[in-house]
Amino acid sequence: MTRPLLARIHRRFVIEARPLDAETEAALRTDPRPGAQAILDAIARRRAENRSEGQRLRKLLQFESALWAEGMLHVAGVDEAGMSPLAGPVAAAAVIFAPGSRIPGVDDSKKLDAGTRDRLAAGIKERAVAWSVAFAEVEEIDRINIYWAGLLAMRRAVEGLFPAPQHILLDARRLRDLKTPQQAIVKGDCKSLTIAAASILAKTARDALMLKLDAAYPGYGFSKHKGYPVREHVAALHRLGASPVHRRSFAPVRTVLGLPPLPPWPDAKAVSESAQELAEPEPAPGRVSV
Repeated sequence: MTRPLLARIHRRFVIEARPLDAETEAALRTDPRPGAQAILDAIARRRAENRSEGQRLRKLLQFESALWAEGMLHVAGVDEAGMSPLAGPVAAAAVIFAPGSRIPGVDDSKKLDAGTRDRLAAGIKERAVAWSVAFAEVEEIDRINIYWAGLLAMRRAVEGLFPAPQHILLDARRLRDLKTPQQAIVKGDCKSLTIAAASILAKTARDALMLKLDAAYPGYGFSKHKGYPVREHVAALHRLGASPVHRRSFAPVRTVLGLPPLPPWPDAKAVSESAQELAEPEPAPGRVSV
């Protein structure tokens, strides 16, 4: 095997990651040169990584696979993003995959960098049977509190799915106003592929919106910290005051505005009824509801 041929094999089977055919592999194994063995080592590592990722994905699909086996073909994963920021809406997403679907790399959005999330979000939308993203706005957050606003956004995301889900998987929550069977999974974005996919769609949608809000309200650094209460954001809040998209029910914003602490929120039943009143009509599938 000549040196130029070895370089082509490296490019094809290591850099481009094409499957290694048996004839080329046999030739590499009889080639004593370090370059040939380096190619085999790289391919062996990739195969091990692929096996590990396959095992991870099988584990991530344990809840979905059990439901698919029962005939539940439309299993939706639901998650939110943006509960703790001082500014901007809270986002939620819902995703349905066809039985047996696997998307390598999908994981809890908090474990992924921005570029990886954007790449995976495109793949999720392409592969999903249905997906939907929805928001609960700042005014709604301040009216019913962030916990219930998060549930409101999640319900809107579910109502935006077509076909409608037969079963819903959520990250440690329940949507009490929906009759669809549900399963709350503690740390669900780490244990369910569909919940993890929903967390990626919710996070990328909210981040994209915060970029637009950064242009509309410059100086706060929304494009960098996405509204989270980092030191830079709090300093800008004290320097510039609160913008229209700051959450006035959050203590740091109230302090800047000279507002007193909020009294205890109404009981859960009253807040739930208020959230029900805020619900919007069912949006079209795949559309971002604002």
